[in-house]
Amino acid sequence: MPKAVELTVPPDAMDKGGTEVLRCFVVDGGLSISFTAAFKDPAMWGMLLVDVARHAARAYEREGVMTSEQSLDAIKQLFDAEWDRPSDPGSTDTVN
Repeated sequence: MPKAVELTVPPDAMDKGGTEVLRCFVVDGGLSISFTAAFKDPAMWGMLLVDVARHAARAYEREGVMTSEQSLDAIKQLFDAEWDRPSDPGSTDTVN
């Protein structure tokens, strides 16, 4: 049976503790996630998503793919397009 490839827990979360709020996997070309609402204010998810986009953009720059500005622009363009016309709205199920 295939095993999931998991990332390591960030060092500061190991040292100080923390709460995992989002876990994402690419499965058969699609996104599979588990998460917890975590924040009292749902607007905080906007900050989380922007922070993740910035980290991703810097990673593409570090790997020499393109500048972080180009990456962030590409991410935002597809974010806006997906927001306006979802390719797959998916579903949200409760899993224990």
